[in-house]
Amino acid sequence: MAKVELKQPVVQEIADRIKGAQSVVLVDHRGLTVEQDTQLRRALREAGVSYKVYKNTMMNFAFKGTDCEGLSQYLEGPSAMAVSDSDATAPARVLAQFAKTAEQLEIKGGIVEGIVYDAAGIKDIANIPSREELISKLLGSLQSPITNFARVMNQLAEKGGAGACEAPAAEEAPAEEAAPAAEAPAAEEAPAAEAAPAEEKPAEAPAEE
Repeated sequence: MAKVELKQPVVQEIADRIKGAQSVVLVDHRGLTVEQDTQLRRALREAGVSYKVYKNTMMNFAFKGTDCEGLSQYLEGPSAMAVSDSDATAPARVLAQFAKTAEQLEIKGGIVEGIVYDAAGIKDIANIPSREELISKLLGSLQSPITNFARVMNQLAEKGGAGACEAPAAEEAPAEEAAPAAEAPAAEEAPAAEAAPAEEKPAEAPAEE
């Protein structure tokens, strides 16, 4: 079987991995112990990132004619490829975090949402929070005013409730005192009735003869 035929499945595998990917980051994994490599793979897998070591020639073939073609400049020395289909910052974030405790891991470069970055650029992207963190912060900022408003309303309701219970008792006393005053108009009606005859027309004096 020709070498080209042997390479084709690998090239196709790489092409399938990078197709539609949100980000692809290349690293030099030389110097990592078996334990460190296992830990790195686990961290990437938990973040939803696929990670595999490929030959530079295979990746170079697969990158041609794609957005990842700009990564060919970083295909020197041993290379491993970290790919994410959902979280654009996940590969950079996990790799940069792991490199803090494993200096042997070297970030070469990568492509994030169609833009090629060098090692420094990928490290900057690593500082961007994940989508879940951003959504969580956004929801938190939206809920904060609502929570404060609800707290204030509850406090007002509690104060209003206490006042409402006392109000009727305070209003009952004036109502009882005002009751006698309500009878006053009945007493005043008597003079008005007596005054009525005074308004009658006096009798006419007899006419003189």
